[in-house]
Amino acid sequence: MPERHRLSLPTGELELDIHDSAFALDDVMGFAARANAKRGFLFLSKVLGKHWPVTPAMMRKVHVSLADTVPELPGPVVFIAMAETAIGLGQGVFEAWLAAHPGREGLFLHTSRYRVGEAPIIEFEEAHSHAPRQFLHMPPDAHTRELLLHAKALVLVDDEASTGNTFLNLTDACRKLNPGIAHVHLATITNFMGATATAALSERFGLPVTMGAPVSGEYRFTPGQLASASAPAQLFDGSADRGASGEFGRYGLHRALTIPSGLAERLAGAVKPGERVLVLGTGEFMHPSYLLGAALERLGVDVVVQSTTRSPILTWGAVKAALTFPDNYGEGVANFLYNVTPGQYEHVFICHETAPKQALLDLADTLKARLLHFKTETHVEEVS
Repeated sequence: MPERHRLSLPTGELELDIHDSAFALDDVMGFAARANAKRGFLFLSKVLGKHWPVTPAMMRKVHVSLADTVPELPGPVVFIAMAETAIGLGQGVFEAWLAAHPGREGLFLHTSRYRVGEAPIIEFEEAHSHAPRQFLHMPPDAHTRELLLHAKALVLVDDEASTGNTFLNLTDACRKLNPGIAHVHLATITNFMGATATAALSERFGLPVTMGAPVSGEYRFTPGQLASASAPAQLFDGSADRGASGEFGRYGLHRALTIPSGLAERLAGAVKPGERVLVLGTGEFMHPSYLLGAALERLGVDVVVQSTTRSPILTWGAVKAALTFPDNYGEGVANFLYNVTPGQYEHVFICHETAPKQALLDLADTLKARLLHFKTETHVEEVS
C-alpha cells in the first residue's frame, strides 16, 4: 500500500501517494503553497539548499544518489540543470558523475533567465512557472559547442517531476539543434508523475527515456482560491547586462568547480565553537555556496547552505518565515529568502556573482552578513 498524504492548503486540496522512497519523506521534502495563479502547491525540497537550510553532507548524499541513477550512456553526455531551483543540484550531480566515471567526457550546462554576452540562446518554456521564459546559452567556446551539438545523451536534472512538460520542451529544443541525441535520462529527487506516465515517457518523447528518482509517487491537486503573485516575477530584457557570469555553468563546464584556496580557512577562523553559520547563495548562483559550505564543514564548522529565490511562496506549511527584498540582478522583480530570520545565525556568508549593488548591501545589513563577490572562479572579493 502506498504511503498516503492528504493536505488542505490555502490554495486547494493536495493528495499524494508515495510508492517508493529511499529516504524518509520528511527528510527530503515538505509541503508549501505557491503565490502563483498557475499552480497552487509546491513540493518544497529540504535537500536542495534553496528554500530550506541543509547541511553540505546531506546535499552531497543526494548528489551521489542521483548520479548513481544515470545508466551507461553513449557519449558525449550533456548534463543540464533547470533554473533556478535545481542549478546547484545539477552541478553537484554532474560532479558526482565525473568522480565516478574518470576519463568519461561530459558537459554541464544550466538554463537561465539572464542573458550573458552575445551568445545565442536556445529558448523553451516552463509553462507552470511564475517566470516561464528560460533558455540555454550556446557555448561560445568551439570545443564546448561541439560537445553540445554532437551529444548522444542528455541528463536533465530538476528537484521534482510532476508532469514532465518542461523536460519535454527542453528536449525538443535540444533535438532541433542536435538530432543525434539518442537517449534522455531524467534525474529528480522526487518523481510524482505516477507509474503510468513514467512508463510512457519514451513514447511521449520519441526516443528512449529513463528516470532516476529516490522518491516516487503520484499526486492529485484540486485548486481552490489560487493566490496571485504581488508583482511580476520575470521582466526579461535580452539587451540588459544583469551581471550574470558565463563562467559558472551558463557557458558550459567540463570539470568540477572549485573555490579559492584558503577562503574557507580564513572564514572559519572567525567562527567560535558552538556558533552557527549560514552560507547563502543568490538566485541562480548556488553551487559555490555549497562548495564553500562543504569546505567549512570539513573544518568542523556547524554550517548549512541555502539560497535566495525569485519564487513567491506563501508563509504556510514548510515555509515558516519569509524575507522580501529587491533582486540583486537588477531585473526589478522581488526576491525572497525563506525559513531564515535576522539573528538566527551567528555568521552569514552571502555568495554572489553580481556587483555588490544596494540590494545586496541592504540584505547583508538585515542579516548582519558578509558579502563574498565571486568575480571569477579563482577571485573572490569580500565587500566591507
